[in-house]
Formats: sequence, C-alpha cells, structure tokens
Amino acid sequence: MSYTELQSSLQEQHLDIFGAFHPTPQDQAPEGCKTLLLIGPYKPGFWGTFKASPEFSDGLPDPLDRWSKRIITPWATARNSTALFPSNGPPYAPFLDWAQSGRAWVSPVGMLVHDLAGLFISYRAAIALPVKITLPHTGPNTCDSCDARPCLAACPVDALSDTYDVSTCEAYLNTPNGRDCMETGCLVRRTCPAGHNYARLPEQSAFHMAAFNP
Repeated sequence: MSYTELQSSLQEQHLDIFGAFHPTPQDQAPEGCKTLLLIGPYKPGFWGTFKASPEFSDGLPDPLDRWSKRIITPWATARNSTALFPSNGPPYAPFLDWAQSGRAWVSPVGMLVHDLAGLFISYRAAIALPVKITLPHTGPNTCDSCDARPCLAACPVDALSDTYDVSTCEAYLNTPNGRDCMETGCLVRRTCPAGHNYARLPEQSAFHMAAFNP
C-alpha cells in the first residue's frame, strides 16, 4: 500500500489524510503501529454524504461520530489496520499531540491550524498502519507567512485573548449578536486565511456549533 493509494481510497468515502507520521514509543500509538494517518473530511462532498446517511436523521446522539465509526472501521480492518476515534475514552487518544506531527500547528489563538483546513480543522479518526510507508513532504507552519493574523482580533468578546474563556464564548453565543457565529460558524475560524479555500458550508458549521452550544 502507498500513501497515494490510501488517500485515493479514502477520498472515495469523502475522507482525506490530514496528517501522517511514523510514531515513536513516546507518541502513544497502538503497539505495532509503523505509520499513523490522521483522517479528516474531504471537500467537496463530505457534508452531503453525511446528510444522506441514516445517522444524520435517526435522532440518536452523536450522529457524526457514529457515521465516522461505521465508515472508517471496516476501511481500516480491510487493510489490517486499527481505527482510533477522538470520542473513544477515557483514556482518550492524544489526537492534539498527533496532529502537531505534520500538517497542523498551534495558532496564535491557541486552536490548531491546518495547512489546508485552517482553523476549520477536524479529525474524524486516526488509522494505525502496521507498515511503514513513504510520506510526502510537509511544509512550514502556515501562520509563519501570515503577517495580518486576523484571528487575534476577530472574536467579538475577546474570548481567545489568553486561554480559551469558554463561559464568555457561550454567553455571547446565546445573545442576538451571537447568532452569526451560531449559524455560520465561529468568526475567528472564518477569518483564518489558511482555510479560505476549504469549502465548509455554513450549514455544516451550524451543526457543529449546535453540538458545542445546544
């Protein structure tokens, strides 16, 4: 199996490789893992595929997590690999640490920023491969070339100025002015230049915001 073959197969499921690395014992990958792939949504088409799934409309909790497990688990099993999910735990797999091993970095506002998805980055799963495959070269931190850094001034209530002030953020979202973030996505995430070409629909952002602030 090659990186290109794995990526192409995942994209057929409207998923993509958002990072990959060869773990060391300190990375806390599953035993026998020689390559770890981080899986995210492939655009366009991801949201439409999920909306057409039974999980989206069955009214049960955690529809996107359940869809991810139904699609990704057999894909991994067919390749003698192990699928790991952010929602499984405790103990939880160290996805934030894994993400910083390739194509994502800590942004000026503390959230992870991805070279393709910007601040809209999300990980549906990780795949632990039992073989070491050749990985493509990764570029520099996307924030290093961003002089404007609009994310720093974007939050209307300055909830990300130091650490993430969750209570201030939630209080703002429950006001009339907060409807913009609730219905089209976090304003800070939307200002990130790195994610401007990542076609995340307002409807998809609203789905995630509703899960965060029901």
